[in-house]
Amino acid sequence: MRVRRALVALTIGAVSAAAAAATPARADDQGSSTGCEWEAQGAEDFSAVARLASAGKNGYSKKDTAAEEIKEIPAGQSAAVKVAGGAIQVYMHVITSSTGAGNVTDAQIANQIAVLNDGFGATGWTYNLVSTDRTANNSWFAMGHGSAAEAQAKAALRKGSADDLNLYTANLGGGLLGWATFPSSYAGNPSSDGVVLLHSSLPGGSAAPYNLGDTATHEVGHWLGLYHTFQGGCAKRGGDFVDDTPPEKSPAYDCVARDSCRGGGVDLIHNYMDYTDDACIDHFTAGQDARMDEQFSFYRFGK
Repeated sequence: MRVRRALVALTIGAVSAAAAAATPARADDQGSSTGCEWEAQGAEDFSAVARLASAGKNGYSKKDTAAEEIKEIPAGQSAAVKVAGGAIQVYMHVITSSTGAGNVTDAQIANQIAVLNDGFGATGWTYNLVSTDRTANNSWFAMGHGSAAEAQAKAALRKGSADDLNLYTANLGGGLLGWATFPSSYAGNPSSDGVVLLHSSLPGGSAAPYNLGDTATHEVGHWLGLYHTFQGGCAKRGGDFVDDTPPEKSPAYDCVARDSCRGGGVDLIHNYMDYTDDACIDHFTAGQDARMDEQFSFYRFGK
């Protein structure tokens, strides 16, 4: 991976029950520490963060299921930023059924990489597709988060080191749009590292309104160390460990302005680390950018 060295230092309150029942989910909505979107008050992400597609719009629910919390950099250990952006090498693994279902095209893959480069452009991180492999395996194609099928697929297909991004596409179980692992999870289980995506969430797929490619942007945000903007709800302490993201009571599913934590500031419904539709999300904050640099430097760079 090529990097730039520097001195540097994605409420439900407003969402109707109907909307919640119709929106796809990211696995990270449930409270673990992966890049999934679990929404437990302390541990909303698992080692893999996921976007759920079960309780949301058109049968999709933006709930990430994260298996564990991100481990914060230990006190007393250097958190100096070694890299502030760079070119991340991407290995794409397309998993299909034996009949070819889920066989995303090369054009979709190229468009997905372009979406990542657009989403992370202001942060200095870029993505370079190194290779694409295709595997027909019915069990792997239907993998669920934390399943034996997921472990088997990753053990067989994963390439590179801690600072290389492995993307897997499949027909995810549990109504998930995707999940990802956190940087701090790599050392304990290198083979599980990476981002898993519902194949139809890639640009041009059928998972509308989550088919513009930003499930990947959201999940890669987890892979680089970000929590959801609604992590911790309205609590004054903890949260997503980013100073410039106002507290948010719960995930936003509709692209409608709101302030779910009274006096805390307007919710960042357009942020990649919330749960709104792909067409609604368009940025990371400067604080999120700095956190990604720090997490990558400590847990991924050169590992």
